[in-house]
Amino acid sequence: MAGACLSSSCWSLTTKFKTLSLNGPHPNADALKSLSFSANTSLNLFSKGTVSPTPMQMPFRRSIVCEAAPTKKADSAAKRARQAEKRRLYNKARKSEVRTRIKTVLEALDTLKKKPDAQSEEVLSIEKLIAEAYSAIDKAVKVGTLHRNTGARRKSRLARRKKAVEIHHGWYVPAPVTEPDLVATA
Repeated sequence: MAGACLSSSCWSLTTKFKTLSLNGPHPNADALKSLSFSANTSLNLFSKGTVSPTPMQMPFRRSIVCEAAPTKKADSAAKRARQAEKRRLYNKARKSEVRTRIKTVLEALDTLKKKPDAQSEEVLSIEKLIAEAYSAIDKAVKVGTLHRNTGARRKSRLARRKKAVEIHHGWYVPAPVTEPDLVATA
C-alpha cells in the first residue's frame, strides 16, 4: 500500500532531501543529524532517522506526510534538572543553618530555665542568639527557601520560649487579661 503511493511527486522528494545539508554551519546541526535519508525509494524510503512516512488518503490522490522529531532529550529539561539539583543543595544548607540556630537557642533557654540561681542579665546572651536565628530565618524566607508563614511560626516559637523562661524566673510578669466591654449597637 505504501509502495503504491510513490508517484512522480514522491520522486521529487528524494531530490529535495539530497540537497538538504546536514553538515553545514547550521546552528541546530546536532538536532538534524538524526535526519538521514536512504537513497533508494522503495518501502524503506526513510529507513534511517526518526522520519516516518504516513500515507494519507484523500479523494483523488495520496501524499506522504513526513514527521521529524529529535531523538534525544530536550536540552531545556536537562538544564531544569541541573538547576533543581543546585537549588535543592542550596535550600538544604539554608534549612540546616536555620535548624541549627533554633536548636542552639532552645538549648540555651532550657539550661537557663533549669538553672536555679539564674540572673536576668543572662538573657542578654540568649537574645543575641535569638537575633542570629531571626536573621537566618528572615534570609531563608527572603530567598524562598522557607514559606513566610513558616518563618513567622518559628520566630514566634522562639519568642514564646524566651517569654516562658522569663516568667518562670519571675523576670517578667504578664499583664492581667481584661475582657473588653461588649457594647450593644442598636
